[in-house]
Amino acid sequence: MAARTQPLKAGRQTKSKPAAQSGARRRARSAAQSTLVITYANLSTALSDPRALRQYDRAYETVSAELGRSYPLLINGEPRAAIEETPKRTPINTDVILGYAAVGSIQDAQDAIAAARAAFPAWSALPWRRRVAMLRKVAALINKRLFTLSAWLSLDVGKSRAEALGDVKETADLIDYYCDQMEANAGFIRAMQPEETAQTRSILKPYGVWVVISPFNFPVALSGGPMGAALVAGNTVVLKPASDTPISTWHLAQCFLDAGLPPGVVNFVTGPGRTVGEELVSNPDVAGMTFTGSFEVGFNILKRFSIRYPRPCVAEMGGKNPVIVSNKADLNKAAEGVMRSAFGLSGQKCSAASRVYAHRQIKDQFVGILKQKTEALKIGDPTQAGVFTGPVINRTAYERYQQCVAQATQDGGEIVAGGYPLTEGELAKGFYCAPTIVDGLPRNHVLFKEELFLPFVVIGEYEELDEALREANDSVYGLTAGFYSRDRKEVQYFLNHIQAGVVYVNREKGATTGAWPGIQPFGGWKGSGSTSRGGGGVYYVQQYLREQSQTIWPG
Repeated sequence: MAARTQPLKAGRQTKSKPAAQSGARRRARSAAQSTLVITYANLSTALSDPRALRQYDRAYETVSAELGRSYPLLINGEPRAAIEETPKRTPINTDVILGYAAVGSIQDAQDAIAAARAAFPAWSALPWRRRVAMLRKVAALINKRLFTLSAWLSLDVGKSRAEALGDVKETADLIDYYCDQMEANAGFIRAMQPEETAQTRSILKPYGVWVVISPFNFPVALSGGPMGAALVAGNTVVLKPASDTPISTWHLAQCFLDAGLPPGVVNFVTGPGRTVGEELVSNPDVAGMTFTGSFEVGFNILKRFSIRYPRPCVAEMGGKNPVIVSNKADLNKAAEGVMRSAFGLSGQKCSAASRVYAHRQIKDQFVGILKQKTEALKIGDPTQAGVFTGPVINRTAYERYQQCVAQATQDGGEIVAGGYPLTEGELAKGFYCAPTIVDGLPRNHVLFKEELFLPFVVIGEYEELDEALREANDSVYGLTAGFYSRDRKEVQYFLNHIQAGVVYVNREKGATTGAWPGIQPFGGWKGSGSTSRGGGGVYYVQQYLREQSQTIWPG
């Protein structure tokens, strides 16, 4: 590994010039396009490649030299400074300011929507093959900037090298996959049965202005993926990132502009949800929306989004994902899968394994193996090689972790592993929490029911598989689920009865996590999603299109 020559520095640095003036300099310093084959299932192997270690370290040094600059809004292809800026600190070390994000206004949101609306006629009129070609350029540019974007992600979110690389690479693969779907379906134009001498056909057409509101945990993939689908379908986009992660998302939006998309096709706004976010939800010129976040916020948007008439809203709203471990399971494989899914990204995934039901006969043995694996994890600065996971995103999450530990203890739970914040040395400057396993709580306890978004997993036991499935399905959520058994009949019974959109059986690399475009479509049932047509799947792009039936008689 290359030596780390430039540590993070706290405080405000000299501001660089606006984006339009510094694009060439950034492009010149971009990492060379990676030839590594990366998915979430092979990240450990990919990061053992010396090239990957060197490229990440070089990218980190480049990014570290750019700390402290301003990040403007991007409206109609131009940067726009805001009257107010807010500092963005890294959860790795809250003394360090990564940059200053523009605080947009209601007027800025309206202008972004207007720019997208003005750009829509020309963009939607482009032949679909030309849109595909332009989106392919975006994906190629994201691949070229893989390590630079990953370094920004590590600092912005607190992601490990592996998680950051996976997030960025998935973004490029999602965009490419949606281009593949347009090609495979010939632009979604299909001849229908003729009516007498008339010709009939079905055409899927774009809606118009599409808003993407993305979460903090996958700010690149869950921005770029929906944006790619909306854009290749012919919509124009306004992107609003989570307030915790404006910088990595800004760099993603810049990729779309640098790839040559016309002005107004992609717009980027930051600002409070009560002003900018509210305008994006309520503005009648918005034709559709993709939201990823909590059930409470998403369900509220779903109820309010239709104004004059129903508008499409693709909402992914979290999960409380169960894992069932049979007495016929490979316990080492099960413990490895649960550990990776529960504690990767410090449990801050909507797909994280957060509750486990282990058969009574093997529960103690399974918990012992899980404890051993968990306590062997390396927790620390996620930009360093070999670190499994870093901090939680902010002080609110840090305090919620401590409240959950206290509640578990107060209600009779046994803290098997973890249960405390990490405050020694440099870790005291960030929001670090020890991965925590809790046993002994009743299965109807609130910690078995509520999504926590923390490195926190609860263990229950069962006697019969039906019992475990009832517990697993007894949730408002239905996003992901995992099962471990070497009994084929048990496996099929699980698949027939589990209520979740993404299910894994005997997956060692992640009991409930790790979906990849074209391999595992990612979408939830019940309160986890509004459509259950998963991202990275064969039915996703169609959600950004509406059908028009055309019948043409001879003149």
